[in-house]
Formats: sequence, C-alpha cells, structure tokens
Amino acid sequence: MPGKPPRDRDRDMDAEADADDALDAARSMTPGQDKAEALKKAGLLRRAADAGGDSFARRGRPSK
Repeated sequence: MPGKPPRDRDRDMDAEADADDALDAARSMTPGQDKAEALKKAGLLRRAADAGGDSFARRGRPSK
C-alpha cells in the first residue's frame, strides 16, 4: 500500500524484548512502591508492543 510505510519486524521484536525485560526486572524487585511503578511501566510497554503487532479478523458473522 502506498500510504503506509513498511513494517519493521526488528522494531516489533525490540519492543517485545523491552517489555519482557521490564517485567523480569519488576518481578525481581522487593514489594513496595518501586515495584508497583515498575510493574505499571512493564504493563504499558507490553500494551504498546501488542498494539504494534499483527491484527486478525474478528470472529463471528461477516460484515455486510
């Protein structure tokens, strides 16, 4: 498609790796406010990585 730039798979993989690293770091922290903030950041990174991923058609009745 001429209007969209080509997808960069390496960038997608990096976003997923960053999210995984942030989650691992947050899980290894001791309980407290810092851990809660790190888990929130890891969640934001995961959602950002998922939003950039592949999208699939919805199941169910086909559109009209």
